[in-house]
Amino acid sequence: MAGEQVEIDRVRVIGVFAHIDAGKTTTSEAMLYLTGRIHRMGNIDAGNTQLDWMPQERERGITVTSAATSLNWRGHRINLIDTPGHIDFSAEVVRSIRVIDGAVIVLCGVGGVETQTEAVWMHAERESLPRILFVNKLDRLGADLGRVLQMVRSELSPRVLPLQVPIGREGAFTGVVDLLGRQAVVWRETAAGAGPSACDPVVEAVPPSMESQVSAARAGLVDAICETDEALFEQRLRGIEPDVMTLRAALRRATIRRQLVPLVCGSALRRIGVQPLLDAIVAYLPSPRERPPVQGVGPAGEESLVRAGDPVAPLCAAAFKIVADPHVGHLAWVRVMSGQLKVGEAAYNPRSGLQERVSRIYRIHANRREQVDSMAAGDVVALVGVRSAITGDTLCDPAHPVQLEPSTFPEPVISVALTAPASDQRLRLHEAVARLCEEDP
Repeated sequence: MAGEQVEIDRVRVIGVFAHIDAGKTTTSEAMLYLTGRIHRMGNIDAGNTQLDWMPQERERGITVTSAATSLNWRGHRINLIDTPGHIDFSAEVVRSIRVIDGAVIVLCGVGGVETQTEAVWMHAERESLPRILFVNKLDRLGADLGRVLQMVRSELSPRVLPLQVPIGREGAFTGVVDLLGRQAVVWRETAAGAGPSACDPVVEAVPPSMESQVSAARAGLVDAICETDEALFEQRLRGIEPDVMTLRAALRRATIRRQLVPLVCGSALRRIGVQPLLDAIVAYLPSPRERPPVQGVGPAGEESLVRAGDPVAPLCAAAFKIVADPHVGHLAWVRVMSGQLKVGEAAYNPRSGLQERVSRIYRIHANRREQVDSMAAGDVVALVGVRSAITGDTLCDPAHPVQLEPSTFPEPVISVALTAPASDQRLRLHEAVARLCEEDP
């Protein structure tokens, strides 16, 4: 995967967000497993997940720092950033949400919309991000998709549109009915530790007992999609129902324009509904080329410049995270907004005024790295050699300088003073805190 090149139209750059304990990391873990990125699905309770790799995360069972990875699904590359759900680590959400093209927001089928769900939704609104909702844990006692949908429409947006109806409730939850395809997708119980192929669902006819419910839900779905397209709306008024491919294409356009928010459901722990979620990410979230060009300013700070998500445009990359790695030193995580760059070529940092040569490029998988020879628009990679870069910096083509707006972080609510236990340790403390400030502004 590391050396594989994918056309820009087949790239998705997404973030996964949620309130704490909604099952966000388990959902990301299931995606990695089902796409063959990992060969054994980790478990939060066992402390062996891929994306929660820090000892503090595994000990507490929560995500503390954002983690990046990439995976392939149906000929597409999905660059995924998994973010913390705890409000204490909101800065990780803020800097990640600036560099993605679409958001997957995970909700608990019991808890529904919670405080951090609303906070993440507002961040996504500010960045004008297309979204998909995944209602997780529908196999839990008290889970109710209908109640969660009511909460979502009243507290987040009335534009949320369910694409599925669950089959069974709580412990009897076994699958979903795909409303557009009008077919049941059922997951059979498999042996523990079975490979991804054993998790493939079985496609069946809609259960007779659900026919009336499915017909009513599908009619509402088709009406909502047609209302976003004038030609389809006229057809609908004449009693003509568009074919499924036309409806899916219209739903994609409406999602990218943020007229609609698709909702799918499942149970990530039992790997129910995760393949349809991956299908929805590929089908409805935008490629970098389909997002509006990023806005920036020229060297003098007056000229307004734009950079479209295209590999042939001048290089523009946003540094959104700095890591002090014990093995390679200063690592700058960047999202490439436009253009491309090869190892050994120089990038310009308008804030520092320095031009530095990129000595290594890594594709990130949690705390592991895969070295590659180049990066291009849509990539999320880590760079070695750009020592002047800090969070929020822009790295660009020296011949076409541009500076993007830096991230603004929430004001801290608690302040702490640090003092060294002895005077001869002050310098070491100062250096340690300086490194910490680089990593987490």
